[in-house]
Amino acid sequence: MTSITSTPEKEQIIVLDTTLRDGEQAPGATMNLEEKLQIAEMLDEMRVDVIEGGYPAASEGDYAAVHAIAKQTKNAAVCGLSRATHNDIDRCAEAVRPARRGRISTFISTSPIHMKWKLQMEEEQVYELVIAQVTRARTHIDDVEWCSEDATRSDYEFLCRCIEAAIKAGASTINLADTVGYCMPEEYAAMVRMARERVPNSDKATFSVHCHNDLGMAVSNSLAGICAGARQVECTINGIGERAGNASLEEVVMAINVRNDVLPYRTNIETQMLARASKLVSEATSFPVQYNKAIVGRNAFAHEAGIHQDGMLKNAQTYEIMNPESVGAERTSFVMGKHSGRRAFARKVEELGYPHSEPALEYAFLQFKALADRKKHISDDDIRSLVAAELARR
Repeated sequence: MTSITSTPEKEQIIVLDTTLRDGEQAPGATMNLEEKLQIAEMLDEMRVDVIEGGYPAASEGDYAAVHAIAKQTKNAAVCGLSRATHNDIDRCAEAVRPARRGRISTFISTSPIHMKWKLQMEEEQVYELVIAQVTRARTHIDDVEWCSEDATRSDYEFLCRCIEAAIKAGASTINLADTVGYCMPEEYAAMVRMARERVPNSDKATFSVHCHNDLGMAVSNSLAGICAGARQVECTINGIGERAGNASLEEVVMAINVRNDVLPYRTNIETQMLARASKLVSEATSFPVQYNKAIVGRNAFAHEAGIHQDGMLKNAQTYEIMNPESVGAERTSFVMGKHSGRRAFARKVEELGYPHSEPALEYAFLQFKALADRKKHISDDDIRSLVAAELARR
C-alpha cells in the first residue's frame, strides 16, 4: 500500500499595506479622496490583509478618507494610525468604525534619542503611556496594534518591558519599526528573535515588521524579520514613503513567491495585479517608477544585450526568474539597441512581417548596428526603413 504524506501548510504572512498612510507622507505624494478610494479598492481586490488608510487625527481630509475606505472595503481589515493621546485614539476609532474589520494602530517612540529630544520624556513616562494608549484603544476595538517607533535604536531591556506591557494591556499585534532605516538584516532579525524569546507573553501577539529604506535595506530587513518569526509585514506599493521610502510590497511578495525554497511562507496577494497597482499609485502620486525597479519597472522584463537575447530565445529561464504574466506585466520585450545580436534582430524583422535572405539580413544588421551607435532609441520604424531599403536595393 502506498502511503500518502501530507505537506504541512505554509504559514501565512499578513500583508499590511500603508501606501495610503506612510506612502502618502512622502513629500509631494498627497492624494485626493477619489484617488485614495480607487487605490483602496484595488488593494482590497488584490487581497491585501490590512489597509492602513491614513492618520485620522492629522486632518479632516485624512479622517474622511479613512472613514470612506472603512465603508467601502469588503474584505481587508481597515486600520488607522494614532499617536499616544486620547484624542488621536478616539478619532481613529470613529474613522474605522464602519469597517467590517477595524484596527487601531497606535505608536510611541522608545529610543533614547526620540524620548529625549522629541518626546522630552523619561522611560517611566513612556512606559506608562504605552499601557494607557493600548488600554484606551481597547475600549473601542478588539484589534489593536502597538508600534514601537524607532525600535531598532532602542534599549532592548526597555523595549521588551514596553512590549510585555502592550500585550498585557490588550495589543494583539506588536510592530517593531526600523523608522530611520538604520538596521542591517542580521541585526533586525536578531532584534525580532530576541523580543519573541525574552518577552514572557510574546506568544499572545503577532509580531510585525515595518522597515524604511534609508540604507536600501527595507526589503532585506523585512524578510529577515519574517525569518526570525514576524508574521506581519508592513509595506507600500512601489516602496513609496518618507525620505527613501518603505519596504516595497511587490518585492517582498515576489521574493516569497519565487524563493519559496528558502522563504517557506505564503501570502494572500493576487500577484497578477501588482503591475496594475504600481501604475495606479504612480499616476495618483505623480511619482514615476524607476525604469530598473524590481518587479514592476519598465525594464524588469526587458533585454537588450545580445547574449541575453540569444539565451532568452532558446529558453526564457536563462535570464528570467519569473514570468511577466505572474505580476501582470506585459510580455518580455527585446529592446533593439547597440548591444543586440543577430538572432534578436532576425526575430524582430520576422515580427515586422518582412521576408529575408541571409545576405540581406546580414547587411541590414550591419546598418542597424551603425545606426544604434548614433541613436539611443531604435524604433520599429527605424528597422522597417533599414530592411525596406535593403530589399529595394536588391
